[in-house]
Amino acid sequence: MSVYDQPLYYEIAFSYQDVQRQVNYFEEVAKKCSKVSVKRFLDICCGPSPQLRELARRGYEAVGLDTSTKMLKHLRLRAKEEGVNVETVNADMNNFQLEQKCDFAFVLSGSVYIDSNRQFLRHFDCVADALNAGGLYLFENFPLKLYEATRQEWTMTRGQITVKTTFESKVRDEIEQLYDDSISFEVADHGEKKSFSTVVVSKNVTPQELKVLVELNGRLDLIGWFEHLTFEPLKRLGGDNIVILRKR
Repeated sequence: MSVYDQPLYYEIAFSYQDVQRQVNYFEEVAKKCSKVSVKRFLDICCGPSPQLRELARRGYEAVGLDTSTKMLKHLRLRAKEEGVNVETVNADMNNFQLEQKCDFAFVLSGSVYIDSNRQFLRHFDCVADALNAGGLYLFENFPLKLYEATRQEWTMTRGQITVKTTFESKVRDEIEQLYDDSISFEVADHGEKKSFSTVVVSKNVTPQELKVLVELNGRLDLIGWFEHLTFEPLKRLGGDNIVILRKR
């Protein structure tokens, strides 16, 4: 069974994130980089998105987009429990259209799952269509070093539920810059043990390649690459950094 069909365990697995710091950073980026007043946020590949729930608590309009109906249902329930409103859209990040434009779109945890440059250009078109002119697109954990396998493990607990997460990225095709990204959960839920795993194919894109793709798309401007949750210019490739684009 896919980890993306397990929204509660997914939320627990990624509960190490400092949501307050992330949202504070979004607000700083909006003040420094946006050419419009940021009132409406879009989380692409949102999952349970505690970030959107925090944005809604701060008075922003919040929209979550995901292919998983289970994730979106969980997000709506959690938002209701917390007394906030979050809109949801069931769609693919590479093929979506919003009824109402947003001012700030973001993707967290390296969830930009693209398998070709052509698909990246389609994704940029969807994002550009979703943004008001002068609005921002921020994505996290990009780019990783090329041709290196990575493995991470961590364990998080909430009440009587413990989730051990293993993430691995293995090179599938060096020429196409494709990777097999696998994520698995080993869960102990009130004494019951469960396992879930998913493998997704993704394409890595180098910084100079990204510049060319942005120019080819012609609808977004590259503000820059930055160290994680800062405005310090990125000095070396790694898996924990920020890219910021702005709609023309």
